Amino acid sequence: MRITMIGTGYVGLVSGACFADFGHVVTCVDKDVSKIDRLNVGDIPIYEPGLKRLVANNVAEERLFFTTESKDAIANADAVFIAVGTPSRRGDGHADLQYVYAVAEEIAQHMNGFTVVVTKSTVPVGTGDEVEAIIKKARPDADFAVVSNPEFLREGAAIKDFKIPDRIVVGTEDERARAVMREVYRPLFLKESPIVFTSRRTSELIKYAGNAFLAVKITFINEMADLCEQVGANVQEVARGIGLDGRIGPKFLNAGPGYGGSCFPKDTLALSKTANDYGAPVRIVDTVVEVNKARKKAMAGKVIAALGGDVAGKRIAALGLAFKQNTDDMRDAPSLDIVPMLQEAGAQVVAFDPEAMGEAAKLLPELELAKSPWEALEGADAMVIITEWDQFRALDLERIKTAMAGNIVVDLRNIYRPDNMAAKGFSYTSIGRPQG
Repeated sequence: MRITMIGTGYVGLVSGACFADFGHVVTCVDKDVSKIDRLNVGDIPIYEPGLKRLVANNVAEERLFFTTESKDAIANADAVFIAVGTPSRRGDGHADLQYVYAVAEEIAQHMNGFTVVVTKSTVPVGTGDEVEAIIKKARPDADFAVVSNPEFLREGAAIKDFKIPDRIVVGTEDERARAVMREVYRPLFLKESPIVFTSRRTSELIKYAGNAFLAVKITFINEMADLCEQVGANVQEVARGIGLDGRIGPKFLNAGPGYGGSCFPKDTLALSKTANDYGAPVRIVDTVVEVNKARKKAMAGKVIAALGGDVAGKRIAALGLAFKQNTDDMRDAPSLDIVPMLQEAGAQVVAFDPEAMGEAAKLLPELELAKSPWEALEGADAMVIITEWDQFRALDLERIKTAMAGNIVVDLRNIYRPDNMAAKGFSYTSIGRPQG
């Protein structure tokens, strides 16, 4: 099939490359000339394991194309996917849909013959109705169907998630659109990936409900970690004990500094706003949003407390800046709260992240960046682990002791064992565990 993907951000680029790898002919469209120029020479603007090779292979096989011109790409497509950003709108927290609606108008101008318009962007309930209305108003004679097809990609594991999904959700009651979407995802049927056909509004809500539930789960275990610290329990053992219950499951039960990234913060907020607009408030989600905001700020206090309540003039090595490992994404990352608060308290923070240094330079311009974890640790009074990159999981503890001026380690991801760290002579603080 001929697929056009409008938007080459995280969702659009990964989805487009994976569809091309299925054998479809995919054209990715973006108005950002510099981004398209980079993609056309094989320079991938985001970090996602395996994506560079996937793009290169499908470009070489002439199944994947990049352009700034949408006219022919839309006119020749069987399905046009909308994969533009829906950031939180300034001032009220609602999802900003201006880019989605602008694409709808653009599709209306150029569509030719029966076209399935697929909303891949994360959008509030009712957005598909508005997209349909926009296209009908611009082209009353157009033959098309608007479908909701939310993405469920984890940054750092997106290609696997796309090719081996837990489920595929398709929201439409149009039989022709269902047939097109079955063909689009036919390669996954062969792998028996479950597909959920439902109404468009239900599909839109599934995405928000799924992300909100995961955010609730993360926030719950973080609060249990706080309780564990007060009563002398171990949150990792609590998580294992409850995660073995099949009704709960083990995933998203790792205590840490709070959730961040491109999805959970904005999607929980957008769901809350939508629910309030419809007079059906989601109070649990409202609380999760506030608790998570407070948690990220509290982590700076945890570091300050580990240093005796005063970090003025102290050198602190921060390992990890991205919101999680295997991505360069720093949107709503805990580091964006922790680092400035430590700096405001008088600390000299020196940081290293394997992939997010470029983003950090833009978002934290006052932050000193090191070329390696060892450069950051040189002469440090304390080491703070903010992101759980694999390369931080087995650092040479003797070398750390030699490099650092102090012996304080604050592990916000629980990647080391308290008893082992204490035996090595570190003053060790972690999340929700006896400290050894």
